[in-house]
Amino acid sequence: MGDKGFSTLFRIICFVSFMATMPLVRGDLSYSFPEEMKPGSVIGNVAKDLGLNLRTLTSRKARVDIEGTRKRYCDINMNTGDLITAERIDRESLCGKKPSCVVKIDLVLENPLELHRISLHVQDVNDNSPKFKKNLIEMEIRESAVRGNRFSIEEAHDADIGQNDVQRYVLAKNNNFILAVDNKRVQIVLENSLDREKQKEMNLLLSALDGGSPQKSGTVVIHVTVLDANDNAPVFTQAVYKASLPENSPPGTTVMTVSATDADEGVNGDVTYDFGHVSEENLNIFSIDPKTGEIKITGVIDFEETTSFEISVEAKDGLGLTSYAKVLIDIIDVNDNAPAIYVKSLTNPVPENVSPDTEVGIINVQDRDSEKNGQVRCSVRQNMPFKLVPSIKNYYSLVTTGQLDRELVSDYNITITATDEGSPPLSSSKTVQLSVADINDNPPVFEKQSYSAHVSENNKPGSTLCSVSARDPDWRQNGTVIYSLLPGEVNGASVSSYLSVNGDTGVIHAVRSFDYEQFRSFKVHVMARDNGSPPLSSNVTVSVFISDVNDNSPQILYPAPEGSSFMTELVPKAAHGGSLVSKVIAVDADSGQNAWLSYHIVKATDPGLFTIGLHSGEIRTQRDISESDSMKQNLIVAVKDNGQPSLSATCAMYLLISDNLAEVPELKDISYDEKNSKLTSYLIIALVSVSTFFLTFIIIILGVRFCRRRKPRLLFDGAVAIPGAYLPPNYADVDGTGTLRSAYNYDAYLTTGSRTSDFKFVSSYNDNTLPADQTLKKSPTEFMDPFEGLETPEEVRFLMHDLVCSRFKT
Repeated sequence: MGDKGFSTLFRIICFVSFMATMPLVRGDLSYSFPEEMKPGSVIGNVAKDLGLNLRTLTSRKARVDIEGTRKRYCDINMNTGDLITAERIDRESLCGKKPSCVVKIDLVLENPLELHRISLHVQDVNDNSPKFKKNLIEMEIRESAVRGNRFSIEEAHDADIGQNDVQRYVLAKNNNFILAVDNKRVQIVLENSLDREKQKEMNLLLSALDGGSPQKSGTVVIHVTVLDANDNAPVFTQAVYKASLPENSPPGTTVMTVSATDADEGVNGDVTYDFGHVSEENLNIFSIDPKTGEIKITGVIDFEETTSFEISVEAKDGLGLTSYAKVLIDIIDVNDNAPAIYVKSLTNPVPENVSPDTEVGIINVQDRDSEKNGQVRCSVRQNMPFKLVPSIKNYYSLVTTGQLDRELVSDYNITITATDEGSPPLSSSKTVQLSVADINDNPPVFEKQSYSAHVSENNKPGSTLCSVSARDPDWRQNGTVIYSLLPGEVNGASVSSYLSVNGDTGVIHAVRSFDYEQFRSFKVHVMARDNGSPPLSSNVTVSVFISDVNDNSPQILYPAPEGSSFMTELVPKAAHGGSLVSKVIAVDADSGQNAWLSYHIVKATDPGLFTIGLHSGEIRTQRDISESDSMKQNLIVAVKDNGQPSLSATCAMYLLISDNLAEVPELKDISYDEKNSKLTSYLIIALVSVSTFFLTFIIIILGVRFCRRRKPRLLFDGAVAIPGAYLPPNYADVDGTGTLRSAYNYDAYLTTGSRTSDFKFVSSYNDNTLPADQTLKKSPTEFMDPFEGLETPEEVRFLMHDLVCSRFKT
């Protein structure tokens, strides 16, 4: 293919592509029909002519639009597809004397937008009779008039056109006059001279006939008065007068002045002016001065109603001779009509998830002015996600320019402004209200990233812990939030057995009572779900913290509670004041200040001999032991916690002041008289204890001698440690806040040649006052634990007993 052929093909492809992007405009339809048809008469079947079925007409909202008038001449019958008349159509009121009367209408189809232009040719019907301006024409003719004189008669007017217009005139037979018609100029010609003495007056009957079928006619009586000679009729300076006049000219404005002269003198030459045949509408708009011939405006001139006027002007002399001229007035358009905005179609509401460039409405803009005054620019106010796209003729498509979000803007007041190109330009605005339909596009959002609930143990089932709240900006069911617990486990049990959440309010309730000693905290996950389709959800973590309540009394591990095995502490007679003789060991399953224990001697054989550490539980001598002190000392010790209210427990401590078991005459009734029956058991236990201590002492001596080879002195520092397996079942040492500390220590020095004993008891590092900002504690790496490896509380008590008894010498 040559370059020329390729260029031609390229142009054809471009033209086809251009035509494909043009708005869809179909070819014209044309119908002819006579005027004055009854409303509902069929003009033609547009469905058949356009190849459309009736269902398409209905689904695509077929309608008829007529620009430039408020009248609705025709409509569409959706059941048959017929184009029918909506009202009586008068061709004369539409087109006047124009030879062709065509009404342009638009047939509009939507989805997609399609426009068909229809031309309605209104055919004339002979529905108007010829009419003369007056029913009686007064004419005065002098008897001196010569044969052949012509006298003009105003022509008849018929609103119809063509064959239905005036076709001929007929003058009734008479003796003096005949009719002469030349180019529609009607004259009567004097055929026989007048003789005033024979006939002073006469009536001539002139008829005007049209060419319609049936034929119609109009008549006028010409009353002739025979006068003396007036043989000159007025003559206009112009046969046709022309003028231009802007519309909306105010009343009183001079249009022009016509002038006619009469060659006669006196009354015969006195000319007066009047309108010839003029419609009543024009009589209300213009007036003429009968003396001067000045034509002025008396009414409102609207270019959009009438673009020009044709007026017949009559000049008459004093004796009745007349002549006629035409006045042609062209109306100049003025930009006096603002554009009119019509909303032809609107999708309301619009879903918020519509894509950009989606058509949501069809706008039609009309301006009754002409040329530039009728050219319109249309726009939408800025900062709106909408724009107007020119479509067909004066139609615009209202389309979206971006993504809509109902949660940001739920309703739009779209202001459409239309401005013409007149000078000065006129504009008008119309506000279109458009709502945005909600789509479930937002999940619920919790007000906090996480929630915390604090509850005291032993709470009542059903008590409120906390409340979660989520907000969903969507509307109605899309924004309705429902709360629920996500499945999970707490301490091996289902979350639902511990907590419940109100699905409507988000209030979280406890299902059961919590025990701080079992667990201190746990986490659950709450889901907020909306009611949309499909539903959206989000989760949040709720941390539940259980606070301790003082619901556990102190439990004494050493000495054994009353009713268990017999235990007696030996105190050397040579013990000085401040010597450690024993210790009360107690624990509390609570934590914090509820587990801060204090020790008190509530009853003693000799109140001034022993004291107990307030927070250590160490029993020490307050003074040196004297010979007068009773050998048997009984102490009742109370252990209290620091809770509100405080809980307590008591124990009995039995002390025996002696340096040697041989000094004890008998070990009966060491505490209470009712235990005499168990003396034998006590003696056996004492002997076993002494034997055990002796063996232990020998082992310790050997160990010390071995260690001396390496160090000058060996420090033994032990902590009273209770094996965890033998603690109370409900005891919980939570974060080191429990009572029994693995670092609660005693300092014991093994010496040689001590003045009073091989064991020297020194004060513990614990003071008798509990610091306000901390619990009792000591680093477990500072000392060794002499109790390590003991498995039962009884072993702890025996070791404490052996340490005390070690002060005896064999």
